[in-house]
Amino acid sequence: MNLNKIIGAISSVVCLVSCDLDKVPLATLSPETYFSNEEELRLYSNKFYEDILPEAGDVYNDRADVIISTPLNTEVSGQRTVPATGGGWSWSALRRVNYLLGNSHQTDDIAVRNEYDALAKFFRAYFYFEKMKRFGDVPWFNEVLGSDDERLFKPRDSRTLIADSIMQDLDFAIEYLPTTKDVYRVNKWTALALKSRVGLFEGTFRKYHGIGDAEKYLQACVTASEELIDNGGYTLYTSGSTPYRDLFATPNARSQEIILARHYDQGLNLTHSVQNATNASTLGRPGLSKSFVNTYLTTGGLRFTDQPNYNTREFVQEMQNRDPRLAQTIRTPGYTRIGGGAAAPNLSFTVTGYHLIKYTMEQIYDAYNSSFNDIPLFRIAETYLNFAEAKAELGTLNQADLNKSINLLRARVSMPALNLEQANANPDTYLLDAETGFPNVAQKNTVHTGVILEVRRERGIELVMEGHRYYDMMRWRAGKLFEKPFLGMYFSRLGDFDLDGNGSIDLCLYQGTRPGSSASLFMEVGKDIVLSEGNKGHVLAHGNINRTFDEDKDYLYPIPTEEINLSNKILEQNPGW
Repeated sequence: MNLNKIIGAISSVVCLVSCDLDKVPLATLSPETYFSNEEELRLYSNKFYEDILPEAGDVYNDRADVIISTPLNTEVSGQRTVPATGGGWSWSALRRVNYLLGNSHQTDDIAVRNEYDALAKFFRAYFYFEKMKRFGDVPWFNEVLGSDDERLFKPRDSRTLIADSIMQDLDFAIEYLPTTKDVYRVNKWTALALKSRVGLFEGTFRKYHGIGDAEKYLQACVTASEELIDNGGYTLYTSGSTPYRDLFATPNARSQEIILARHYDQGLNLTHSVQNATNASTLGRPGLSKSFVNTYLTTGGLRFTDQPNYNTREFVQEMQNRDPRLAQTIRTPGYTRIGGGAAAPNLSFTVTGYHLIKYTMEQIYDAYNSSFNDIPLFRIAETYLNFAEAKAELGTLNQADLNKSINLLRARVSMPALNLEQANANPDTYLLDAETGFPNVAQKNTVHTGVILEVRRERGIELVMEGHRYYDMMRWRAGKLFEKPFLGMYFSRLGDFDLDGNGSIDLCLYQGTRPGSSASLFMEVGKDIVLSEGNKGHVLAHGNINRTFDEDKDYLYPIPTEEINLSNKILEQNPGW
């Protein structure tokens, strides 16, 4: 929808508010009489949560180089084109936010007005952060404009103006939002979490893309993160023997760690399809990539990729003695379904063989649109990671910083602590290699190269399937990794395989005539599954697609052509598009 239509004058408030407003007489729904008390502001602002926050599928469909599915999205496959319309260039949610800010003065209670202005500014900051990540420079609008207002046709404002305006909105939100914790409502701590996220993104994007002023945003991340960590009262969920798995495999968000969640409820028919996506052959068959599985350390804290023949170990062998978060993220030998029995990886449900279990509850919820887990949008674990990465990029990280952030994540799953001096003395060559990692870390850093790589390792492992990876790759200027082969499990031969080590055959790989076997799943190599070396090798996903990533254009999305035409060419297209 074009910009002047979206931001044009509002003819009626009725179409903009949540369905709860049906309880209010229609005659009262006008700018002159509405927004006069807290209840009206609350009802109106409820719509922000629905329109601006991501839905479940936006979070768990974390497609980049870590989770591979079919078909590949166009960002990863290199098949993006300039759309005529749509393409993420939508502004209706912003109009609603600005409309509240333009009318909240009708509330006499200043404290109430400040609180709901703060809430609106949080959502405006969230809205513009998503736009900035996607397009870079965008027009900044902080009020509703009439359909004949010439400012509708303004050019894009600078990235710096957008980033600084986001930070100003968040500072207001932090000052005036309530401190009361509510996992389903935005509060001061949510605003700090978003400021931490924005600061890290913008600081590292500027650093690795050579824009300038990176330190200002990285320091803003550190300051916001420290306030949240020190004063927010959030802690990691550590109950039980599988706390990382159980943080996600539960209906209700665990509020000691999760700052804000998107609510789902089976009884209210608010559901999503995360279990169907990971336990069926119809929603993309997502699975971890081999290159990412390689980054999980051993239980002793050693690098798996430093071990001999690490890349040609078959599944049961490679899963031995690894960071427990691996077995709490995918099916590994010994895996048992919640409320059920043992279950081996099912290669008909995953294109790589590494079968995801994050968010998975009882089997009865595997059907389409039957999941109702609350989906975490902000949790304190991310803030720990943001804090450590920002300080490492600034060159100010010390061991005490690691102990209050990264090492808490490791301790939750009984992993050895990260030692700053050891990490910097011996950077991981696998994570520095251009084929598997981030060589530009060494180009941009001298003192903290090793620990930055370790923080990135932790970030990938801790936040997998939570909607962060694609834009992490964009800010790190690491898009070239999308061109590398997407590999899965290694098979040294055709024949029968016991993937969970329990003595029964789970998979039979064959060519030609289907053999007699007790396997529960048969796959014909070359037809049902492709191996990198013909009749052996790694599972090869999307080997028939010649993926390219253009460093000169693909870090930003294109603006739809109709938007440029409607603005009389005042809106300039992103470079290369």
